[in-house]
Amino acid sequence: MLNSTLNSQLFDAEVERIPTRNGYGDGLVELGEKNPEIFVLTGDLAESTRAHLFQKKYPERFVECGVAEQNMMGVAAGLALSGKIPFVSSYAVFVPGRSWDQLRVSVCYTNANVKVAGAHAGISVGPDGATHQALEDLAITRVLPNLTVVVPCDYEETRKCTHAVAELAGPCYFRFAREKTPVITTKETPFEIGKAYVCIEGKDVTIAACGPLLHEALLAARELEKEGIEAEVLNCHTLKPFDEATLIKSVAKTKCCVSVEEHQITGGLAGAVAETLGRFNPVPLETIGMPDHFGESGEPDELLTKYGMRAKDIVAAAKKAMARK
Repeated sequence: MLNSTLNSQLFDAEVERIPTRNGYGDGLVELGEKNPEIFVLTGDLAESTRAHLFQKKYPERFVECGVAEQNMMGVAAGLALSGKIPFVSSYAVFVPGRSWDQLRVSVCYTNANVKVAGAHAGISVGPDGATHQALEDLAITRVLPNLTVVVPCDYEETRKCTHAVAELAGPCYFRFAREKTPVITTKETPFEIGKAYVCIEGKDVTIAACGPLLHEALLAARELEKEGIEAEVLNCHTLKPFDEATLIKSVAKTKCCVSVEEHQITGGLAGAVAETLGRFNPVPLETIGMPDHFGESGEPDELLTKYGMRAKDIVAAAKKAMARK
């Protein structure tokens, strides 16, 4: 049964769709009004990341760093170590991609209170092609000490995440998408960093998902239900610290698992799930994500279909995992 706090219309064809990046922009404006220590930085991508909404309302706390992402990360570290709460806004291929060294040394090593927002993540960036489709960002951030890593699933959760990371002590990386995606959660849906959320309870297979592909996981669970298969769907929005307890409790019932993410199947959510299962309860695991491949130019829906990230692919993976019990 679908959790009652989720959007009851999420299975409808006309479900509301809003870019997750809009949740970031709206969240920043709300934060700016509440907290004068909030600063927002960008590398010539204010409108694309929705940081321009903060810029318009609080120009004195907005810093345009230009196309110099490595320098921008250093500026953010300096602001944080001076007592401010800086949000670094850029495409995920640039932060953390291009500025990983500065994130590692200037931010994580000093435990600076910097919030890094990676926009246009995943293959659904579409026509921009491989160079702008961040499919490795979760892997390269999960390994950094002191860094929290979050992947909100929709507009509402991204807005909540923006507020939550501002209150979190220490550095954080969170990523969001470009395209309009279904609104899955509501204002009443709980969101807590480090705590996975059970969207649907089930006993036959666990589906652990993050980001906008959570919607595909929920669609897959509905299709499986038609065949008498009860899938338990987890919104694993926080990859670090990962909620091991909720995953372990779920697979203790289901005895198998599928991970779903818009990222390389190496090092991201699949890595966190496999590491947890390997340590505590080894069960069959199937992975949905990018199969060791660069992206390409194309429409988002076409690319998600080509690389096997649709509900039908999750259904097939779930059946495969169940057959391996």
